[in-house]
Amino acid sequence: MPAADPAVKNAKNNASSRLPDLKPVEKIALFRQMLIIRRFEEKAKQAFTQGKIKGFCHLYNGQEAVAVGTISVLNEDDAVITAYRDHAHALTRGSDPNACMAELFGRITGCSRGKGGSMHFFDAKRHFYGGHGIVGGQIPLGTGLAFAQKYLGTSRVTLAYMGDGAINQGSVHEAMNLAALWKLPVVYIIENNEYSMGTSQARSSAGDPLTKRAGAFDMAAIQANGMDIDDVRAKTFEAVSLARTESLPTLMEIRTYRYFGHSMSDPGKYRSKEEIEARRRNDPIELYKARLIEQKVATEESLNAIDEEALAIAQASYDFADQSADPEIETVFEDIFAPEDQIAEFRPSPHG
Repeated sequence: MPAADPAVKNAKNNASSRLPDLKPVEKIALFRQMLIIRRFEEKAKQAFTQGKIKGFCHLYNGQEAVAVGTISVLNEDDAVITAYRDHAHALTRGSDPNACMAELFGRITGCSRGKGGSMHFFDAKRHFYGGHGIVGGQIPLGTGLAFAQKYLGTSRVTLAYMGDGAINQGSVHEAMNLAALWKLPVVYIIENNEYSMGTSQARSSAGDPLTKRAGAFDMAAIQANGMDIDDVRAKTFEAVSLARTESLPTLMEIRTYRYFGHSMSDPGKYRSKEEIEARRRNDPIELYKARLIEQKVATEESLNAIDEEALAIAQASYDFADQSADPEIETVFEDIFAPEDQIAEFRPSPHG
């Protein structure tokens, strides 16, 4: 048998401590957050079908344990940055569901004032830095966040997420190379849902697991089961501890699955109904629900009540967005520069 990957061993040896056990109320909070995401996305799907959401809309159904599990081990001042399947990360970081749904509707009350849409959620106050539409484009930015954290002498870390297709982008490898050279406190997380748009990982990426890429940079490599929130939390804690205590990067691959197409405009005909149904039997929310009941943390009735609450939150966000105003035309000239560089009276020349 091949020798164990020294990068993985390094990650485990450097973890500062074991992940603390969750209290019952904390376990229920994780379940609640996954349900809020699921019901929010279902309501977004409905709104897109009704024509209330324009442009692209990438849903997260099936992947809830990834965002909730990884972000749950962070401190409030750690940084999070991701790609365009970003609704769950913003919600998990604490963004208001009303503001998130309003952003999908393109309304002024949205988290990006209606200018970003589905792919560009932002909440800087909660250290959530997007939501980025260019495949892999967020990874150099996340590396820059980690560089700033180290340069300023903080103990903060950055989680930088990407899909399995983005791992083949040149900018991703350039960023990982610098992170390894400069020993930056960043965790690169591959949300491997098995399909890069409509192409299976087997047809798009040579080498399995994808964490083999870490070996080129002597970087720690960790894999996790993205359908099991407890496994996601435990593995992410290893990587975050390595970043926080040793200022060293990690490449994580979290195996998960999305139930719908790449976006709402993708019918997903490259997958069989049988495949999707089989994967749904491993649903992360249902698995965790069964675990909480088995552990006597909660009853089925109490967890069903939480589901009703999540449905109400999703409906309220829909109603809020639907009743919110569109941005005034003048706002197109705002948010162009950073506030300290913004020219109050900036207007384009009448002569172009």
